[in-house]
Amino acid sequence: MSTPRIEVDLHKIRQNTQTVMKRLAARGIGTTGVTKAVCGHPAIAQAMLDGGASGLADARLINVQELRKAGISGPITLIRTPMLSQADQVVQVCEASYNTEMAVIAALAAAAIQNDKVHDVILMVEMGDLREGIMPEHLAAMSQQVMEMPGVALEGIAANFACLNSAAPDAAEMTAFSDLVSETEAKCGTSLQTVSGGNSANLPWAFGGHSTGRINDLRLGEAILLGVDPVSGNPIAGMYDDAFVLVAEIIETDTKPAPHPVNSADPALVKRRSAPPCKDATRLILAIGHQDTDIQGLSMPAGNVFIGATSDHLVLATNLPTLGVGAEMRFQVNYSALMHAMAAPDVNTTLLCDQTSPQTRGAKTASKRLALI
Repeated sequence: MSTPRIEVDLHKIRQNTQTVMKRLAARGIGTTGVTKAVCGHPAIAQAMLDGGASGLADARLINVQELRKAGISGPITLIRTPMLSQADQVVQVCEASYNTEMAVIAALAAAAIQNDKVHDVILMVEMGDLREGIMPEHLAAMSQQVMEMPGVALEGIAANFACLNSAAPDAAEMTAFSDLVSETEAKCGTSLQTVSGGNSANLPWAFGGHSTGRINDLRLGEAILLGVDPVSGNPIAGMYDDAFVLVAEIIETDTKPAPHPVNSADPALVKRRSAPPCKDATRLILAIGHQDTDIQGLSMPAGNVFIGATSDHLVLATNLPTLGVGAEMRFQVNYSALMHAMAAPDVNTTLLCDQTSPQTRGAKTASKRLALI
């Protein structure tokens, strides 16, 4: 098989989805599978749906379009505020979108009317992450405006935590969000269908003993794909943390002398060397680099030490002399490394399938960079 490649175990993704879905369902919370880290890969999206996700969400319209081309027909929500220039396309392929700007909502409404549709709007409120979001004091007035606008319907309210600001939400913050939702409903005289309380960083709160309040949805990507808590990096009990493996090929192996000492006055050179060089150690050079993935997000295989990386080379020191040119090395990835590798044009995707649904089989045929084993 060709390298570099990402090997994807669809069974583990399905099981991760099922595990987290059941735990959340017991708390009255639904699961939306987020596909942005895998560029809207149809087979991975289908594995989430097969595992029990109630719907899908992505941040990029091009990913949603790929899902639709592959035959994914269930509800898909655009979770990044739509670009004004893409309003018509959003209405055509997404049932709903997250929004913070009235100018964009007005464009969605006009596009929906033109396409004889009603587009669902979920308003994102600022609850401390300091990324996107309407300020809480403006939420009720904006909700009322959306309710009075033909072509769109106010579907719900959402919040985001631990993306720009790395702090995980606590029970007090989640209670405040629930209270804000109830206050908005009371002021606007409406009942909201979707109250999306956050992402994978919310799972410690959701699995705790706190009241879940009004929250009935979480948007999960990292937890399902990698089985880890994105804030602590710790594995989530009962979930697989190795559904994705990055495979790279060795293109050179040799013993080389230690390099000259780096001038500490040059921070750029110091930064390049992430580990002290081993004198006369066997070095491996692999055909993968910064253009292919986030090198810092790779877990080094046992017996190997990271020396450095450039745009298309990864250099390791090893005590495993049996490895030679043409041999493959396997790396576990974190969320950043996964995102970069899935988006890289030279990294192939190989699916490890234990079973496939009819929709998944159709999705595989549509992929350009795909192998089945």
